[in-house]
Amino acid sequence: MLLFLSPIFLSLFIILSLHLKSLPFFIQPRPGKKGKIFYILKFKTMLESYDQQGLLLPDDQRITGLGKFIRKSSLDEIPQLINVLKGEMSMVGPRPLLREYLSLYSEEQSKRHELKPGVTGWAQINGRNKISWEQKFKYDVWYIDNCSLFLDIKILFGTFFNVLSGKGISQEGHVSAKKFTGNSTENLTNQSIL
Repeated sequence: MLLFLSPIFLSLFIILSLHLKSLPFFIQPRPGKKGKIFYILKFKTMLESYDQQGLLLPDDQRITGLGKFIRKSSLDEIPQLINVLKGEMSMVGPRPLLREYLSLYSEEQSKRHELKPGVTGWAQINGRNKISWEQKFKYDVWYIDNCSLFLDIKILFGTFFNVLSGKGISQEGHVSAKKFTGNSTENLTNQSIL
């Protein structure tokens, strides 16, 4: 797939390098299988703009028009195929989230780290960023308990159609999704995932 997408990869590398006037990769530590830290690769979609105190401006003030298009079309995810090639990620699995979330998961939610994280996953074809964090984690754990080749193929096809439609890219009022800040009793009610 990396070879197949290499013309798009190289084109975006050049376009973003010129547009951002910097290296076009977003590189960030993320927990992988068993919580082992690796560095995820994505195409950068935001400017590195700071306020007078030296703090990064909010996402909605840093994302560019080109960045919005790249996110909507999920082209920013292509460099993660390098993570797959290196064995740090799988094509399908729970999405790798921020390292700071590790201490916030419930015991059940922590099961999402029993497998390699994925470029796409069960939660991504069932709402993506439109659903709550708690619901995403329920989908992730359900996938861990039910993963199979047939399910992976179903997820890959579902991802393809979701990318074409641009569904679930962001929560209302956010560039992607609001940060996970932990579980509340109110949000831990049973929700159907099928």
